[in-house]
Amino acid sequence: MASTSDIRNGMIIEWKNGIYEFIEFLHVKPGKGNTFVRSKLRNVRTGQIIDNSFRINETFNEVRIEKSKKEYLYRDGDFYVLMDLENYEMMNVPAEVMEKYSKFLKENMQITIKTTPEMEIIDVELPISVIQEIAKCEPNFKGNTASGSGKVAITETGLRITVPFFVEQGQKIKIDTRTGEYIERA
Repeated sequence: MASTSDIRNGMIIEWKNGIYEFIEFLHVKPGKGNTFVRSKLRNVRTGQIIDNSFRINETFNEVRIEKSKKEYLYRDGDFYVLMDLENYEMMNVPAEVMEKYSKFLKENMQITIKTTPEMEIIDVELPISVIQEIAKCEPNFKGNTASGSGKVAITETGLRITVPFFVEQGQKIKIDTRTGEYIERA
């Protein structure tokens, strides 16, 4: 059991039938009344961010999160097959869990999986950037410059991305996995 005095950024708790991560918190001592903790929490399953105030004597269960490095091997129907890099065990992860990361995943990519003690996957950490090849985009026209809004391209994994006009089909580009935006040519 943890109390409000144990709160720290990044702490994950079980609260209101969900698992939440503390993003921000502030101990507040008003001139009149009891001390409380004002906090911003992120639901780790849905990503929803909520504001909440905890009374100073409130308690909750802290959830221990385990991180493990995996290698994405391939997709097999409704599952993504991952291999543990320490003991080489295979793991089938349902497609619903990996869906929001699927456009960045390439075979043999190393990722980090965050799990609860019950082996429920709550988050996946991708590398900060990935290199992908442009599978389809509009051709380059004379007069297009490096400045401006850019054009839409589709990568080898099906990711729709806006790239500068000078990028052509077949070229490799670097993409930021946090924002899904073009960084540079690779």
